[in-house]
Amino acid sequence: MKRTISLIVVFLVLAGLAAGLGYFQFVTKPQMIRQFISQAAPPPATVAVAEAMDESWTPQLPAIGSFRAVQGIDVAPQIGGTLVAVKAQSGQDVDKGAPLFEIDNFVEQADLKNNLAVLKNADLALQRQRQLTVTGNTAKANFDSAEATRDSAAAAVEKVRAAIAQKQIVAPFAGRLGIRKMDLGQYVSPGTTLITLQQLDPIYVDFPAPEKWLGMLKPGQEIEVAVDAHPGQIFRGKVETVDARVAADSRNVLVRGLFANKDRLLLPGMFANVMVGAGAPVEVTTVPRTAVTYSLYGDTVFVVKPADPAPQAGAAQAAPGGAEQPMKLERRFVRLGETKADRVAILDGVKPGELVVSEGQVKLAPDMAVKIDPDAKLSPPPVRPKE
Repeated sequence: MKRTISLIVVFLVLAGLAAGLGYFQFVTKPQMIRQFISQAAPPPATVAVAEAMDESWTPQLPAIGSFRAVQGIDVAPQIGGTLVAVKAQSGQDVDKGAPLFEIDNFVEQADLKNNLAVLKNADLALQRQRQLTVTGNTAKANFDSAEATRDSAAAAVEKVRAAIAQKQIVAPFAGRLGIRKMDLGQYVSPGTTLITLQQLDPIYVDFPAPEKWLGMLKPGQEIEVAVDAHPGQIFRGKVETVDARVAADSRNVLVRGLFANKDRLLLPGMFANVMVGAGAPVEVTTVPRTAVTYSLYGDTVFVVKPADPAPQAGAAQAAPGGAEQPMKLERRFVRLGETKADRVAILDGVKPGELVVSEGQVKLAPDMAVKIDPDAKLSPPPVRPKE
């Protein structure tokens, strides 16, 4: 009997211990953990925000192009010889017909004197035959032969004069000279480049455009161009022409724009960031480009919103009148539109007037408590890198 009572007592003690341990494990311990986590909650993150704005944007088509001279040539001789005069200076602006180089023409000058003497003799012979023909003392065939001889001598004179003229190299149009490549006394062969000549005002910009743009590209459309050589400056021109064919290998069409270049700031061969205006202005909602997080699963932004009525510890924003308003984050997927400078158009996902986190999204998470710091915003560089 005593043994049975002892076993019952032991069983009751063990059962009490098991029940107490279970209560601690499944009731008391979770409450302690929750209380510890709530007491150890991190302070709200400090973020910089920007307001989503309603703006009027003109649709633009971006492209990459190069500048090209309206007229640009490599000045080269048609006849070889030694340079006896150099009248062109590197970087000089010249008018049409300005002398540039002179090649020795001593042999041609001697041939010219000889051919002029032959021509003079042929003229005298023709005059005698003409007089004899009038008096009937010579055959008509003799007169025709003398006339042909005179014409041949005159042609020989013109040929030598043309050769002499070809050795006097002049500017075929007004423009700016490049760097001279030949020196005085140097022998030059036919076709050797002596110097370059470029007409700089006006100037072309050529750029390829996808064939899907053909319906939006027309002569006269406005073009804006930015170049690395003059940061922050925008040059404006117009579409001059659209090529009559689409390249089969790239499915692009070549477009040419025309720009005034009075100050000669744009040079042939320069890299050009091109924006072509394509339609009337439209109203769009825009945010800073830094506010968008890009990923393979979709583009997102963090929107700062008032928290639930139960404020979280430390998550507050100073509201008007001295009161504190708790703030939290909401992650939203957005559909992006056109990009212009440092802002991007949001087609869907954000409304005008909402606040979005503009910097430091890596450390953030949805429903996270935040605090807005107006001084946390980074200053953009004075010159934004080209795309």
